[in-house]
Amino acid sequence: MKYFFLIIIPFFILISCKKESKSISLWENQIKTNLVQKKGETIKTRFAVPKSFKRVITSSNSFEYYLQHFKLKPINSKVHLHNGALKNRQDVHEAVLDISVGTRDLQQCADATMRLRAEYLHQQKQYDAIHFNFTNGFNVAYSKWRKGFRLKVKGNKVSWYKTNKESTSYKSFQQYMQWIFMYAGTLSLSKEMKPITIKNMRIGDVFIQGGSPGHAIIIVDMAKNDTETLFMLAQSYMPAQEIHILKNLNAVAISPWYSTKGLETVNSPEWRFTKNDLKRF
Repeated sequence: MKYFFLIIIPFFILISCKKESKSISLWENQIKTNLVQKKGETIKTRFAVPKSFKRVITSSNSFEYYLQHFKLKPINSKVHLHNGALKNRQDVHEAVLDISVGTRDLQQCADATMRLRAEYLHQQKQYDAIHFNFTNGFNVAYSKWRKGFRLKVKGNKVSWYKTNKESTSYKSFQQYMQWIFMYAGTLSLSKEMKPITIKNMRIGDVFIQGGSPGHAIIIVDMAKNDTETLFMLAQSYMPAQEIHILKNLNAVAISPWYSTKGLETVNSPEWRFTKNDLKRF
């Protein structure tokens, strides 16, 4: 999606996340139920589940728990771009995650999913588990970055070099992620992740279409009853923008929840995925 390497990716940036979708939902004719809890400060406390459903219980210290309990900005917050301007569409989100987008046009769609995953692993001190591939397939391990190695990119070739200075600070971690945002994207991430069936969906899984155009959205919460599973989605987009919880414009009765019942396509406000696009870190 970005800077492949230096020549190809700039073209990708122009078209990587531009596609809209429309569909008919199983829930579209039902009466809207207010599922927003105004005083809720996290995903779990901000959004109630529809009647007859129970929120999926997650174990503490898991990625699923981390996402469910992610802090949100105050209710009715708008989505801002990396430069402070407002996203041109303010009708697609139900909430904004309380996490910086940075000041450069880097943290777009796949980057947001990688950011959330890496932030969780860093918080848990699972440093060896943090690694992503650049678009050319070069694996960039955070464990090596922490030991003082840095990256050199020349054309389509990438190599490590030693700075002789270990970097264990959070600021250094952020610098590592900047490199990931620059040289990784939907194309590389979709190849890294493993396919998952809708039946086996869990929080933290990602709907992703790699390439140009490409897009990615992450499942941040789930609820179930005896016959149906609901899930909630978050995305960034382009230009780089704050990560936000997506509305379900095709099923306002349960928005921001989406249903797996009869699911063939996931029609998010700005992109259409198929059930075969679900993958896991």
